[in-house]
Amino acid sequence: MSDTQTQAPGRNDPCWCGSGKKYKRCHAGQDAGATRGRRRGPDPERIAARVRPGRIGEARPVPADIPRPAYVDNDGTPPGPRRPAIPQDPDVIARMRRAGRAAREVLEALEPHVRPGVTTDQLDALAHEHIVSLGAYPSPLQYHGFPKAVCTSVNEVICHGIPDDRTLQEGDALNVDVTLYLDGVHGDTSTMFRVGEVDPDTDRLIVVTEAALAAGIDAARPGNQLREIGRAIQDLAEAEGMGVVRTFVGHGIGEDFHAEPTVYHYDEPSATLVLEPGMTLTIEPMINFGTWRHVMWDDGWTAVTADLKPSAQMEHTVLITDDAPELLTLTDRTEPPRDRR
Repeated sequence: MSDTQTQAPGRNDPCWCGSGKKYKRCHAGQDAGATRGRRRGPDPERIAARVRPGRIGEARPVPADIPRPAYVDNDGTPPGPRRPAIPQDPDVIARMRRAGRAAREVLEALEPHVRPGVTTDQLDALAHEHIVSLGAYPSPLQYHGFPKAVCTSVNEVICHGIPDDRTLQEGDALNVDVTLYLDGVHGDTSTMFRVGEVDPDTDRLIVVTEAALAAGIDAARPGNQLREIGRAIQDLAEAEGMGVVRTFVGHGIGEDFHAEPTVYHYDEPSATLVLEPGMTLTIEPMINFGTWRHVMWDDGWTAVTADLKPSAQMEHTVLITDDAPELLTLTDRTEPPRDRR
């Protein structure tokens, strides 16, 4: 991955955000307002401290008596095409409540351990141990070859960061994404952790991401089209001057890890599926402080922002009901996402 400029481009040069526009017609005006506390141009300190790949340890074992999803015995590849998760029968929904709650409990158990000096692999070890203690299987492990129990995405990493020997630093922003397989279904959730005190821009990004998730969930009501979830998220994030990731999306979930439908976090005109009670899906917006574009690391998993500005993600598994959407990934300790702007 090549280094990013630390100086603003010339006015007629391509904008640093990757939009394809000239700098003078894109971010030049916003960059000029950086002294007002909303820096938009490349930040030399952030670029110098960007996340670099660390050493990835061996995959951790799962006790043989814990049931595994079908892809584990299929070289990590889910057998057959993606099936629709719409609508689910009451037995599946009851099991999904248990799995979703368990996944959130893992995030809550990690919270006291997220601090400077801890490695993301140490967090993976704690999550792995907690998941198997529940009699569950960590869904990402061996899925298409992924080597760890959870995804840990730091600062400019958008998603699918692989836990390694990198230590968390004061001011880092960390997303941990937990999915587990319990009672034949998957529970999937993620949240952001502030490592110590983060800078004001990163804090605002996390606040906006929570608000965007809340807006998307509120749009997940029967009779609405699927695209209305993405429209609500996109409208809120872009009103704050932030980018909504396009490539990585939410999905149906249940007995399959990734099922139909695809849940876009932006207004996708083709997403005309009408929501109806019994549907179960994840809403997991990835919001970037700068451009929505991404680049991939050579590991084939780690996606980072194209301008190396921070990214944030939050996720819940949602059940469409006759009334308000039900969050299946809550515990008694969990506060539902809301607009804190």
